Amino acid sequence: MPEQSNDYRVVVFGAGGVGKSSLVLRFVKGTFRESYIPTIEDTYRQVISCNKNICTLQITDTTGSHQFPAMQRLSISKGHAFILVYSVCSRQSLEELRPIWTVIRELKGQDVSQIPIMLVRL
Repeated sequence: MPEQSNDYRVVVFGAGGVGKSSLVLRFVKGTFRESYIPTIEDTYRQVISCNKNICTLQITDTTGSHQFPAMQRLSISKGHAFILVYSVCSRQSLEELRPIWTVIRELKGQDVSQIPIMLVRL
């Protein structure tokens, strides 16, 4: 559960170049970046209204590579919700989500039905 009842950590995972950063920037800033710039890890804060309350989302845009497994595990252990992104043009990008899904289940418990997890195809 969040540290405060209205603070939530959302973590975005996916292969490099599938559009994770574009998706996050579109949501947070309303902009779209045409060029590809590899991300190591960026964090954004977004204040939203949910159920007539003010909520703060801390959105972590993760690296598309598997070079930093410790960072990945830390993001999962602290996350409250997850967005798994893949490219409609790349079956490999979908397959790369499988180990991430396994780690989410390992760290959050086998019954992940209570955790918001969204699969996004771009």
